[in-house]
Amino acid sequence: MWQTIVNAFKIKDVRNKILITIALLFVYRLGCYIPVPGVHFITEETFNNFTYLQIMSGISGGALQYGTFFAMGIGPYINASIIIQLLTVGIPYLENLSKQGEEGRKKINNYTRILTLILAIAQSIGILVTFSNQSEGYVVPAELFGNEGFARFASYAFLVVVYTAGAALTMWIGERITDYGVSNGVSLLIFAGIIATAGNAIIGMFTNWNDTSLWIIIGFVLAAILIFAAIVTVDSAERKVPVQYAKQVKGRKMYGGQSTHIPIKISSAGVMPLIFAFSILSFPNLILELFGNNDNWYTQNMGTGSWVYTVVLCVLILVFSYFYNSIQFKPDDISKSIQQNGGFIPGQRPGKPTTDYLKRVSDRITLFGAIYLAVVALIPSLVFKAIGGASLMNVFSATGLLIVVSVALEFDQALQSQIMMKNYKGFLK
Repeated sequence: MWQTIVNAFKIKDVRNKILITIALLFVYRLGCYIPVPGVHFITEETFNNFTYLQIMSGISGGALQYGTFFAMGIGPYINASIIIQLLTVGIPYLENLSKQGEEGRKKINNYTRILTLILAIAQSIGILVTFSNQSEGYVVPAELFGNEGFARFASYAFLVVVYTAGAALTMWIGERITDYGVSNGVSLLIFAGIIATAGNAIIGMFTNWNDTSLWIIIGFVLAAILIFAAIVTVDSAERKVPVQYAKQVKGRKMYGGQSTHIPIKISSAGVMPLIFAFSILSFPNLILELFGNNDNWYTQNMGTGSWVYTVVLCVLILVFSYFYNSIQFKPDDISKSIQQNGGFIPGQRPGKPTTDYLKRVSDRITLFGAIYLAVVALIPSLVFKAIGGASLMNVFSATGLLIVVSVALEFDQALQSQIMMKNYKGFLK
């Protein structure tokens, strides 16, 4: 990857895209430190009572805990994208738009932006109300607009507008990175937030140094290397289904007669099943936390780390893996495309037998991928908890690890693609 970066900086156009990406990421990180008038940061003791919000703050690089301009981060946009993606499957109008090419994609993106603003407003209201009810937390001081009656309402309305604007600007930065930079902008924003939070956690360990800190850091580094290696190995693995194309004579030319393959990735769904499963399990806990009910049956029996939570999480990962695979992988379409182009899978008859074969292979690969996601969801938390890295456990959770590795691989592939395009001279040269 380092050699790819060095080669990229030798090409002017690619170098400019990298610099634009770095500049936009710097603007995003700068916004995570801009304070908002009328807001005090959350003390560590108060913030640790909210598990779901700790993870949200980890993705935003700690901006949520300190109540800065980009406190909402890219979270509302991610949630809106997931909701629109699910609705595209169930609503015929959105499904038709997804098949209309560039124009349909632009309309779906507009709906995603509108839903992002709605979710940002709802999320900012919920968080402000929740923390204002705590003894130490987000406080709207009297010197802003006043703390009684309509003045208090105006104070909260001002903060909601500011945080919604921050979420909209974050969304804009992510889209600009995608358009003018390298790789996917939203993924890079999440990557930057997780890395920043991890850096703060590691600095905190050095600040509070004791006799066991050295062993914790060594154990953390070794565990992170092993987990990263395992994720990279499985993430790049794929099943290659061979396809043979028969020779066809058209006019004076002969076409076909070549062998190729259909790549089916083991983790084609990526981190999405894990995000869906985590969101469903965390939603009741989030509602209860927002209403100030931290000591309840759900938290005690379905909280993070309980065996019931573990079992339900694994089941949901399995279900959503098959659901997401059914959206992405269409055996019928692939079978028809192979047959129309004069191809066939060795040992399988064209038509329905080929469709059944592809579906069977896909289901087996999906099962292995779901088991892999479930293991990745459990092992990191257990390892970091065993070595005593409690502050790192929320940062490098299963979702965080998958996102960091996936984004790094995606960025490397995007750079290699840009380098290849610029180095290709064409047949006229």
